[in-house]
Amino acid sequence: KEINKEGEKANREIAVLLQMHIAEEDTKFGLDEKELFELLNDEALQNMTHIKIHGLMGMATFTENEQQVAREFRGLKSLYDKVKSELSNHDRLDIKTLSMGMSGDYRIAIEEGSNLIRVGSAIFGERNY
Repeated sequence: KEINKEGEKANREIAVLLQMHIAEEDTKFGLDEKELFELLNDEALQNMTHIKIHGLMGMATFTENEQQVAREFRGLKSLYDKVKSELSNHDRLDIKTLSMGMSGDYRIAIEEGSNLIRVGSAIFGERNY
């Protein structure tokens, strides 16, 4: 609602990605599949004319277990494909982005279907907290 409100103020449509919870750790947040489809099928979304949902994003568990990371990314890719096929006629959706993979796991993410990676720390170094 807030993003739509800001888009209205700026007289523009804002592209958004919905964050999915795919990791097996409590420090990561996002929607589960049930919440995602409830949100996408909510009539209120149809009235939000200043946002367009362009895809999904998710962060895998922070682990050295590459099979686990691949499995989590594979699950998100499957969900992304499901949204694209089941909701292809939805007015507020233009699903084309699957954002998964960061500096430590982007290669696995690309292998599993990511088309947008986030590699800030590989370019700029670790953040200072």
